[in-house]
Amino acid sequence: MKLNEIRDHDGSRRERTRVGRGIGSGKGNTGGRGMKGQKSRSGVAIKGFEGGQMPLDRRLPKRGFNNIFAKRYVVVNLGRLQQAVDAGKLEAEVPVTAEALKLAGVVTHIRDGIRLLGNGTLEAKLAITVAGASKAAAAAVEKAGGTITILGADKAAEGGA
Repeated sequence: MKLNEIRDHDGSRRERTRVGRGIGSGKGNTGGRGMKGQKSRSGVAIKGFEGGQMPLDRRLPKRGFNNIFAKRYVVVNLGRLQQAVDAGKLEAEVPVTAEALKLAGVVTHIRDGIRLLGNGTLEAKLAITVAGASKAAAAAVEKAGGTITILGADKAAEGGA
């Protein structure tokens, strides 16, 4: 084989259809665009246009708003933590952080942080560092003999005072 003999396999690439090249080509006359009108011409952009009538998205009322500053926390329940400890994916001696939870497979994405909720029971004595926790979850961790650290809690206290 020589470099000048290299070529694609037959049928691996389809040639583009040349439209508007006479009636004998089968794609002449209208060039595959059907008949007359705005859509048969180039430069058409009529996504929400309803023929001059007020479009549906402008007729319907708007409600609510999207808070662009809202934090998207990943929720983890106490029961899920205990499952990971029982499976040997989390160790009681090692501090539980967002990265540790991701490595253990408890969460897939960290996003803006982990929020701990009190659903389920926790028997393991864990040192947990999370972005947020419910009062019930914090109480359950303390009851099990562990410690819980909320990231940015001191900043929030300073800002609120």
